[in-house]
Amino acid sequence: MLPQEKIVYPIIAGPTASGKTAAAVALAKRLNGEVISADSMQLYADVSVGTARPTQEEMQGVPHHLTGFLPLQEKYSLARYLEDANRVFSAVLSRGRTPVLCGGTGLYIQSFMENRQLLEESAQPLLRKELLDRMQEEGADHLLQELAQVDPQTAARLHPNDHHRIVRALEVYYTTGMTITQQDALSKTAPSPYTPCLFVLNFRERSRLYERIDQRVSRMAENGLLEEAGRVLETNPEATVTQAIGYKELQPYFSGDCSLEAALDALRQQTRRYAKRQLSWFRRMPQARMIYVDDYASASLLFDAIYQQYQEFLCEEGSLCR
Repeated sequence: MLPQEKIVYPIIAGPTASGKTAAAVALAKRLNGEVISADSMQLYADVSVGTARPTQEEMQGVPHHLTGFLPLQEKYSLARYLEDANRVFSAVLSRGRTPVLCGGTGLYIQSFMENRQLLEESAQPLLRKELLDRMQEEGADHLLQELAQVDPQTAARLHPNDHHRIVRALEVYYTTGMTITQQDALSKTAPSPYTPCLFVLNFRERSRLYERIDQRVSRMAENGLLEEAGRVLETNPEATVTQAIGYKELQPYFSGDCSLEAALDALRQQTRRYAKRQLSWFRRMPQARMIYVDDYASASLLFDAIYQQYQEFLCEEGSLCR
């Protein structure tokens, strides 16, 4: 384990279908590491196909954390993810192993890198319903004025039509006693004790990524996506995961409103759009080291390049050079 003040760890990020799992496993095997997921949907149990959760074969014996543990009906927050990720991260370090963060949820990754400190909010369905009812009865302007009394900074940047964020800001204040502005300021006060090395898998030819996405959707359909999506949509229609790409696109098919092929085409298209949004997020992160997958003739050469760059990063940071 590296000295406390210089704990360096790698992150494998990128869009869906870019090969993050394989790269993270290859790197973890070389670093005596364990993989910590940064995927907001793979943490749910009973939905392995549509979320592309790594299989035992894909994990190759490398321990994976924060996948498949959360009941479908349970809500999950960024604050809870940061708490869980920090707990697992410390446990991996205590075993003398290297944590390898891997995923495509940019908010999870960036928040962990920045060591954001967030308050976990208890669920208050009655409060939310009350605020929504008031929104209908009293109007958005009235609730926005109420927000301005307690959190003028947040209120100033919200439009009266932004009903969701107005209700959310009031909900946060009445639940925690702190405004979103106060929480945001508090969350950035403690620097992270860890130094990340962020690799983002990308493609010079966007068509290569789209081909991978199309192939993934076809494999999902072959591996039981329809059965899984049908079961989830029937038994847990309100679950968060039903709004994830891979499930909501199939709802029209189950409702008899479109053919299976049309639903799968919609799934391919929405996945491409999601991949573009993921890449946009990671491009805005100055720490990102872009790794262009199509620059390499084989996966092994790609993995060698990531490992070599990580070793160089360790030397740059004054950590162990191996």
